[in-house]
Amino acid sequence: MSKRNSQTAKTAARERLRQERERQAKRDKAKRQIVVAASVVAVLAAAGGIGYAVVQANKPGYWDGLKDAEVTAPAHTTGAKGTTVVIGKDSAKKTLKVYEDPRCPVCAQFEQTVGSTVKKDLDDGKFKIQFTGATFLDGDSLKNGKIGANGEGSKNALSALGAALNVSPDAFLEYKSALYSAKFHPQETDDKFKSDDYLLKVAASVPALKGNAKFEQAVKNGTYDAWALAMSKTFDTNKDGVTGTPGFVMDGKQLTADGKRAPLLTVADFERVVGAALKG
Repeated sequence: MSKRNSQTAKTAARERLRQERERQAKRDKAKRQIVVAASVVAVLAAAGGIGYAVVQANKPGYWDGLKDAEVTAPAHTTGAKGTTVVIGKDSAKKTLKVYEDPRCPVCAQFEQTVGSTVKKDLDDGKFKIQFTGATFLDGDSLKNGKIGANGEGSKNALSALGAALNVSPDAFLEYKSALYSAKFHPQETDDKFKSDDYLLKVAASVPALKGNAKFEQAVKNGTYDAWALAMSKTFDTNKDGVTGTPGFVMDGKQLTADGKRAPLLTVADFERVVGAALKG
């Protein structure tokens, strides 16, 4: 090979090498641009996600949105927003006010022990019952418009009780008894009543509610959810001085087993205290 040919070959090789380096530089630059663009997109997406999360966190929850909603009251109610629920014979001269929270374990104890006695006295016309539902075990304080963070079960069960009351007062009483029963009432820390499916499972034990399409639809659609909050506010603003459940009042006087704070948890205490109130 001549020196000229050798030099030409070297020049060509250098040119090929230069072109290859340029191509590689372009590829590297393109890669860097892609990485930068992807990083910007990721940052923007993260920022957008954070922004979305903040917006969602600051949105009022479902129950919060019902505090000022229009109330659909169940049948067999009277008073403002249908929060007066009185059950019993018209001939009964006195009314026993009963304050209960669906998640309350002491209310469940009362129902399981004294419930049948209360029902018999009601059927015998000894007194009417005025029921007031509370939801403070959910962490609510409707007097101040606060929906707490301890759950939804009390509100949801109270709404379902409204759906039962819309069927009939007897269906309401039977359903309330089932919810408080040893079979179905959960531990206070178990917010089981927040599930519509569970509430409907309990309702299946009540003949008037089992397979009742209108009742089931009302539970699933939350027809009486706003009513449940209105009822809870009635508890929070009651004039009887009741602050816990179960609470019993007759003729404006709280009825307790010891004249102080002890609830009526035995048949003997209930008959003694309520019997005295009926005579008073």
